[in-house]
Amino acid sequence: MPVVTWLKRRLVVIAGLITLGYLLLPNVVVTVFSFNKPKGRFNYEWQQFSTDAWQDPCGVSGLCGSLSISLQIALWATIGATALGSMIAFALVRYRFRARGAVNSMIFLPMAMPEVVMAASLLTLFLNLGARLGFWTILIAHIMFCLSFVVVAVKARVMSMDPRLEEAARDLYAGPLQTFLRVTLPIAAPGIAAGALLAFALSFDDFIITNFNAGSTVTFPMFVWGSAQRGTPVQINVIGTAMFLVAVLLVLTAMVISNRRTKRKA
Repeated sequence: MPVVTWLKRRLVVIAGLITLGYLLLPNVVVTVFSFNKPKGRFNYEWQQFSTDAWQDPCGVSGLCGSLSISLQIALWATIGATALGSMIAFALVRYRFRARGAVNSMIFLPMAMPEVVMAASLLTLFLNLGARLGFWTILIAHIMFCLSFVVVAVKARVMSMDPRLEEAARDLYAGPLQTFLRVTLPIAAPGIAAGALLAFALSFDDFIITNFNAGSTVTFPMFVWGSAQRGTPVQINVIGTAMFLVAVLLVLTAMVISNRRTKRKA
């Protein structure tokens, strides 16, 4: 087979692999430098292989404390945004009410609006209310900007649902709650899970909105930004690598479970 023909047949696959490699390159760099033993404060040049940082990931003062705060905020923001966003998505798809079109359009505003604008607006709101900036103001802000992403993910799933399945459940004398728990919720679950995972990632990773509304509270992204001014410790790369590996394991586990369910159904 000529090389040109072979390339044409596999052009899409090759382009996809190159793009994936480009996207994963920063993660590879972070992983490599998590085993570095730098000279001085800065961890920007490879010096020597070492596992010291992996043996003591909390060796830098304040790192694990900020990580704990970020995880707590991300978890509660995910729960709040997923619960509210799922209800909003069902309401927009299943019900007709006044200003439905306006609400549908306004859902996209936080996604299209620059984060610095939303951050400044939320800060103004909290200051006018006399709220003390800290953990709770960060949590409220994160729920507000994660909400739109959850609504979009769940709404797409709900719109693709076949209403005849719920009608069949009602014909079999299932009540509204039973129909929702046994038919509607399992079908909508992938969209809800996707929205929840997206909300968690956005909340944990956010810096701009958090920086405006944090007060004296320091989250992990803020700790990384502050450390970069003085020198990036190796432990930051260790935490980043560990979280990347956990995310990959979760995706692989979900794929394995999905494949097993598909085989059982077949």
